[in-house]
Amino acid sequence: MSKLSETQSVQPEKPTENLSEREAARPAPLSSELELEFSLGQRRTLLRIAHQAILSALEGRPFPEAPPIPSGLAEPRGVFTTLYLRSDLHRELGGELHRESHRESHREHQRQLRGCVGYALPIAPLYRAVAETARAAAFDDSRFLPVTLEEASQLEVSLSVLSRLVSILPEAVEVGRHGLLISDGARRGLLLPQVPVEYGWDRETFLEQTCRKAGLPLDAWRKTATIEAFTAEVFSDADVEVPG
Repeated sequence: MSKLSETQSVQPEKPTENLSEREAARPAPLSSELELEFSLGQRRTLLRIAHQAILSALEGRPFPEAPPIPSGLAEPRGVFTTLYLRSDLHRELGGELHRESHRESHREHQRQLRGCVGYALPIAPLYRAVAETARAAAFDDSRFLPVTLEEASQLEVSLSVLSRLVSILPEAVEVGRHGLLISDGARRGLLLPQVPVEYGWDRETFLEQTCRKAGLPLDAWRKTATIEAFTAEVFSDADVEVPG
């Protein structure tokens, strides 16, 4: 499964986007009017699908059949799958670390990014998109060597499920709430809602940097580029304690 760089033209039938470690970090809280869409059970199902997709590839088994799919998980959605490796944490602490020490205040220092690939557009049912992007993050993110069988048991999966894209005026963009997709012709750039918060950007800088990621002039958002926004619901193994 090939992956395009951030400045190449986009072929939407495969996972085409990857994120840096800061881009993949957990987002700041979104606006209070946003309600969580996915139940604990639905989150566990999606995370389990991601793990099984990676493990089946490593073991040479066919792409796993989907388990009974809860309502809402068969709708086409964009999603990013981020993989973190937790093995360094276990080696340093001799495996004696209790679950409580995996809290958010420590976790970013205890894990390393291992891959992040996603679908920006809703081109596949969510459960299938999770499986495909999990495999792509594990084996096709060109920044990393493919995940090994030994590493598989130490992976933490984080999913960012995107809402549907909506056209938005520049002045309506809310930092910390909206992610952006800016496109002009065959060029497209996407940044998740957490990115401007992580870097301390204001609205204008966020728009400019999304243009930069698309390979467009920084002021393209003022001219002919199309601006679309989305929100993201982010959850990981650590949030739902998915059993092995």
